[in-house]
Amino acid sequence: MHPSLFLAALCLGIASAAPQVDPNLDAQWFQWKAAHGKIYNVDEEGWRRAVWETNLKMIEQHNREYNQGKHSFTMAMNGFGDMTNEEFRHMMNGLKIEKDEKGKMFKIPFFADIYVPVDRRQTPAISPTETFIICFQGRCASGWAFSATGALEGQMFRKTGKRVSLSVQNLLDCSWPQGNEGCNGGLMSNAFQYVKNNGGLDTEESYPYVARDGPCKYRPEHSAANVTAFENIPQQEEALMMAVANMGPISAAIDASLDTFRFYKEGIYYDPKCSSEDLNHGVLVVGYGFQGEESDNQKYWFVKNSWGADWGMDGYIKMAKDRDNHCGIATMASFPIV
Repeated sequence: MHPSLFLAALCLGIASAAPQVDPNLDAQWFQWKAAHGKIYNVDEEGWRRAVWETNLKMIEQHNREYNQGKHSFTMAMNGFGDMTNEEFRHMMNGLKIEKDEKGKMFKIPFFADIYVPVDRRQTPAISPTETFIICFQGRCASGWAFSATGALEGQMFRKTGKRVSLSVQNLLDCSWPQGNEGCNGGLMSNAFQYVKNNGGLDTEESYPYVARDGPCKYRPEHSAANVTAFENIPQQEEALMMAVANMGPISAAIDASLDTFRFYKEGIYYDPKCSSEDLNHGVLVVGYGFQGEESDNQKYWFVKNSWGADWGMDGYIKMAKDRDNHCGIATMASFPIV
């Protein structure tokens, strides 16, 4: 082939491989980039834009179907919009599932109170009310650590009446001997075991979150919590409900890998593709209730996530309750004893 023809063919191949974007979405794309502080190099901009447009169209299609009564929740574009599902799962989902025989089994209290709806956002049990912040785990698969500290904060408040934010970073850096792997993932029960073995966990103020792994910097003089044991909840939604009502916020493992979960906005989340066995993310169950009539399709768990306040309902999600353990909400739930 003549060199000029080869060059022309090569350029044509590159042009055809370039992602096609919709110029009508230019303003929306630039606004989204500015809102989320996105900056790309020349080579990356085109395909990130293409991924974003694909996600946007999926969200818009879902919401059209929601308006037709086909779904129980809406979706919205957020800061994860320029990522493929594979990228997102690799960065944000990180549970190191193992057979857990270390924890005791939760026993239902004799005078259990379960049937009144519970919303522990209205109490100071999960974080200081005057500085109520939904955390963002950043580019670090640390949901397990946010879940564990949330449950421990709740138990410490029940014991002492004092509100304190505990260090997620302490768990990331220091609980490797218990089986956790920092930003590569971990397990809430391993985190509880670390605090028990270590004899304490530092405050967030003394050991702030930086969203990356580092050397262990635990200092016992800054410890504000301890764990004597932890209990696993039987794999039943009724048992989880009793635990939330009587013990406080509960750590739970769920399947958070679907795009519908990634772009969840509001309503009761139910996706038949959500697995009750493939658990990949740690969250904090802070309540339960129902909206409208108390039917199975209207019951929900109220769950605190660690993907920032721009995600979902100001950082929270209503997940379908009493629908065959949807997303595995009751498969691996636990809480610490202090």
